[in-house]
Amino acid sequence: MTPTLGHFLSLGALLFAIAVVGIFLNRKNLIVLLMAIELMLLAVNMNFVAFSHYLGDMHGQVFVFFILTVAAAEAAIGLAILVLLFRNRSSIDAEDLDDLRG
Repeated sequence: MTPTLGHFLSLGALLFAIAVVGIFLNRKNLIVLLMAIELMLLAVNMNFVAFSHYLGDMHGQVFVFFILTVAAAEAAIGLAILVLLFRNRSSIDAEDLDDLRG
């Protein structure tokens, strides 16, 4: 049995749903929130690759490289901000950051 497009789309939807649940269940830890956002991006990337493979063009796979580049930059900048917040406040809980509103 070979995997079909529906199998890949179902797996991508499942990964995306897990990431959404992770965001809604955990609103305190910023590291888990960043991991859930990365999981969302990876689920979308899997859908792009699946459509690209089954349609026979490379545009979706090239677009995935751009998304992965942006995701890597987002992770690096997000972790740098978290390190600075932890140094200044000794906590990375999202509830402790409410006074940052401008």
